[in-house]
Amino acid sequence: MLPPRPGATRFNGARPPTTAVVGGGIAGLAAATALAERGVRVTLYERQPDLGGRLSGRPVGLRDGSTVTMSRGFHAFFRQYYNLRGLLRRTDPRLERLTALPDYPLRHSAGLHDSFRRVPRTPPWSALGFVALSPTFGLRDLIRMNPVAALPLLDVSVPDVYTRLDAVSAHDFLRSIRFPEAAHHLAFEVFSRSFFADPRELSAAEMALMFHIYFLGSSEGLLFDVPDEPFPTALWDPLAGYLLRHRVEVRTSTSVESVAPTRDGGFAVATPEETGRHDTVVLALDAGGLRSLAGRSPTLADAPWRERMARLRNAPPFLVSRLWLDRPVARDRPGFLGTSGYGTLDNVSVLERWEGEAARWSARTGGSVVELHAYALPEDAVREVEQKRMLEQLCRVYPETRAATVVDERHEWRADCPLFPVGGYHDRPTVRTPEPGLVVAGDLVRTGLPVALMERAATSGFLAANALLERWGVRGQTLWTVPDGGRSAVLRRVARWGSA
Repeated sequence: MLPPRPGATRFNGARPPTTAVVGGGIAGLAAATALAERGVRVTLYERQPDLGGRLSGRPVGLRDGSTVTMSRGFHAFFRQYYNLRGLLRRTDPRLERLTALPDYPLRHSAGLHDSFRRVPRTPPWSALGFVALSPTFGLRDLIRMNPVAALPLLDVSVPDVYTRLDAVSAHDFLRSIRFPEAAHHLAFEVFSRSFFADPRELSAAEMALMFHIYFLGSSEGLLFDVPDEPFPTALWDPLAGYLLRHRVEVRTSTSVESVAPTRDGGFAVATPEETGRHDTVVLALDAGGLRSLAGRSPTLADAPWRERMARLRNAPPFLVSRLWLDRPVARDRPGFLGTSGYGTLDNVSVLERWEGEAARWSARTGGSVVELHAYALPEDAVREVEQKRMLEQLCRVYPETRAATVVDERHEWRADCPLFPVGGYHDRPTVRTPEPGLVVAGDLVRTGLPVALMERAATSGFLAANALLERWGVRGQTLWTVPDGGRSAVLRRVARWGSA
C-alpha cells in the first residue's frame, strides 16, 4: 500500500483550483476522478468522440442491419490491477460488470498446449508449478537451463530492475537463461508481445517486471476478467456520468493544440476553438500524442524535457480483425486463446463466450463473433494481405471456420502503443516535470512502482492527481501494488548472492 501525504480530505478554499486533463484514456480518467472527488474543477479534453483511449468503442452498422460496437479489441483485466479496479468501483462497487474467464490457454502450431488454470497462485509455488505442469519443460530442458542467469527474477524491485536489465532485450535475457525453445515461444513470447513489441526490441526489465507481477509478486496468478458488455457500456459511459456529477467538464472531440505556462503561474491550453487558462495540467497522452504536443509547445517545461519527449517511440503497428460468421465455432472453443507459431496471429477471442452484445447477435443469427489480433507487424505491412493471412491462420487454429461465411468484418490498424525499447527507460517521462503544476500520466510513464500496462496507466493517473493535490494540502488517492521486491526472504538472499 502507498498512502498519500496527509492533508485535508477535500479542497475547501474560496476558489477551487482548476486543472486541465489532456487525454480521456484510463490515465486521464483516473486523474480526473481523483481531482474532482476532492473539489478541484476539472476540464477533460479528449481528441476522439469517445472516452476510454485505447479501450474506447464506437457503434457501427453491419450488412445484416445490426448495430454493434467496434473497439480496439480484447483486453484482459488481471486481478493484480488493483488501482484500475479501484477506478472502476466508482460506478460498479462489486465489479459485477466484469466476468471471469476460466482459463488462460496457449497453443503452439507444433501441437503444444499450455494452461494457467491449474497453476498454484501462491509464490514461489506459482512459478514452480508453471514449470512442473507445463509440457514445454522436460527433464533435459531443466538440466541445461542456466539458473544463475534467472536469479534477477527472484527479487524484482523498481527502479533496480531497470538498472540491471534495461540494457538487455527480452529475447536475449530469455536466451541467457536457456529456457526451452518451446517455452520461449509458447509462453514468454506471448507475454512479451502483450507490449505490442517484438521481444528483440523490448527491454528485459519489462519482461522481468511482468514475471514478478504475475508469478512471484502476487497470489492472483494469470487468470483474469473481461467486461461483460462493450467498453463504453460496461466501463466508460457510467464513469462519464460519475464525472459529470462531480462537475467535470468533459470535452470530447476536442484536440489540444498547445500548452504554455502563463505569467501568473498557470497554463494556457489552446484548442482549435479557444484558449483557456488552468491552474494546473495533466498530460495523459499516448507516446505519439505527448511527443507531438511537446513539439508544439516550445515554452513548456524545459528544453531537456522536451528533447526527451521527442525521443519517445511508438511500438510497431498492430491489427485487430473482428469477424461476424454465419455459423458458430465449436462449443469447446475458449473465450480467449493465446497463439504462437501461426504466422502473425497472436490470439483469438470468441466474443459471445463473455460479451453480452456478441452473445445476443450470436443467439439471434446462429453465428459467432470472432476477433483476431496481430502485434508488432512490419512497418511496410500491406493491410489486405495481413487481414487475409489472419483469416487463413484462424482456419488452422479452428478448422470448422473454413466452412463459415464472413457476414461482415471490421479491422483496426493502429500504431499508437508505447515502445519500451532496450535502454529507453531513462528517456521515459516521470509523473512530475520541471514545470510546477504540470504532471504526466499514462502507461509509458515511470511510476517507481511495480505496475505495467493498463494498471500503470491507472496508477500514473492517480499519482499525477496526488502530486497536484499535495500542492493544495489535500490528501490524495491511496494506491496498492504487488510488493516492490521478492516476497520470499530466502529467494531475495539468493538473488543478492547471484548479483554479488
